[in-house]
Amino acid sequence: MKRIIYLFSAICVFTVGVAAWLVYDYTAFTGSSLGIGMHSVKYIVPVGSSMTSLSKRLEDDGIISNRHYFGIMARFDGTANQIKAGEYDILPGMNPRDLMQLFVKGKVKQYSLTIVEGRTFKQLLADLHNNDILQHDLPELTNQQIMEKIGAKGQHPEGMFYPDTYYFPRGTSESQFLKRAYWVMQNKLAKLWDQREKSSVLKTPYEALILASIIEKETAVAAERQKIAGVFIRRLKKGMRLQTDPTVIYGMGDSYNGDIRFRDLKRDTPYNTYTRKGLPPTPIAMAGEAAIYAALHPAKGNELYFVARNDGTHVFSDTLKKHNRAVDKYQRKRNRK
Repeated sequence: MKRIIYLFSAICVFTVGVAAWLVYDYTAFTGSSLGIGMHSVKYIVPVGSSMTSLSKRLEDDGIISNRHYFGIMARFDGTANQIKAGEYDILPGMNPRDLMQLFVKGKVKQYSLTIVEGRTFKQLLADLHNNDILQHDLPELTNQQIMEKIGAKGQHPEGMFYPDTYYFPRGTSESQFLKRAYWVMQNKLAKLWDQREKSSVLKTPYEALILASIIEKETAVAAERQKIAGVFIRRLKKGMRLQTDPTVIYGMGDSYNGDIRFRDLKRDTPYNTYTRKGLPPTPIAMAGEAAIYAALHPAKGNELYFVARNDGTHVFSDTLKKHNRAVDKYQRKRNRK
């Protein structure tokens, strides 16, 4: 009987000792540094990863030392089913508990892409296709199919995406990126339209966007946007043609080689504002908020003409005679050189 008692006692002592060691070892694991050295590591958690498969991958990759402890920690914390897929930056000094919180909070690595004011939809598509982080789901689609895919069926894509810097995780698709930029533009345009000058000759938010795209292409000088808007609005009210080169260039498409000639101004296209009155049928580029605001809040005045000084700014004139003098000074003499 004494032998049984001694054996039982020994087993108890051993069990307690093992349990104490396991608790100590587990505690040491949760507070230990990850096996990534002194440099951050990019790590992708695939969609549909289970705690078991993720723990094994982390152990196989040398990031954690014990997959069983990692799984136990997740279950104790109630986070085993809360891990979010994506790409993460694992930083030096992190421990397994920090890593788990990183995965649970979904603090995935963010990348950025900027839609630049004045760029066309064709150029924007090229930017998307050349980005190696985005998933490319648009290259085989027509413009009409792209707009349908993002929920804007029947709309022309030009000018419909708000210029800004957008942040997104790896795995974002081109269509998701465009859909986001499209709705930002819709919201911005609606807000600015509601704040417009009620006497504006522009009848719809879309007309405002068309004019804003022309303003965007005509000047990058903030102080000139509303003055240029004023010129165009007055010309529209008087029934004068806008006569703006950027619309002609847009209508030329791929045939434009960097030089616009007199015969190009005479060749009729839907976008040639030298041959047609009113606004072109669509925007000609992506317009930023400042250009849209200018279109809806044009500067007061009598100016009907402007010509480039070749330094980024323009000379504004209220009569054709003054305008011709400015053209002769800044353009014709320059062209004779």
